[in-house]
Amino acid sequence: MTFMAELDHFALSASTLEEGVAAVEAALGVPLAGGGRHEKMGTHNRLLGLGPVYLEVIAIDPDGIDPGRPRPFDLDNFSGAPRLTNWIARTDDLDAALAAAPAAAGPATEMSRGSLVWHMGVPVDGKLPFSGAFPAIIQWPEGVHPSQTLPDAGCRLKRLEISHPDADALRDALSKVFTTMPVVLHQGPLAMRAEIETPGGLRVLE
Repeated sequence: MTFMAELDHFALSASTLEEGVAAVEAALGVPLAGGGRHEKMGTHNRLLGLGPVYLEVIAIDPDGIDPGRPRPFDLDNFSGAPRLTNWIARTDDLDAALAAAPAAAGPATEMSRGSLVWHMGVPVDGKLPFSGAFPAIIQWPEGVHPSQTLPDAGCRLKRLEISHPDADALRDALSKVFTTMPVVLHQGPLAMRAEIETPGGLRVLE
């Protein structure tokens, strides 16, 4: 049995938020907006609206608290240049979706940013299944979504691609949660690639 789940947003991780924002703005030619601090997790972010989905640039908040647990998206072990690392799938039945997903995709955890509160599957070790190629699964409060509050920068996601050394096993795991596949899967080294239409033409983030 599959549960309705669809692409919500995708994340570019960085050693510092400033570095990540600069990399995205240089690549896409548009400014980021919104975002804030995830006080419970010791991270912070900036966002870019892409129509019904959005891009999140995320990093450890140097002024944030130590959450006393591994941060999401394995940020505690991130190093190197800013790059796409994760994608997030939205559902209206988080418990059912997590029950169908690999066990390492959960448990459901309350998250917040300012007054916004939501629930997401956060692995206890911070590491999502398939080395992060399996999505974090999220449930927003009814009628609430960050994309509704973001300015329209004229950008739209055209295609999100994921390659993985065992793409068939990943596809099988995803098929237990998704009614349709919201990303393009390839066999190959672990990587993510997003094609984004911008006012300046088609741009690519990796």
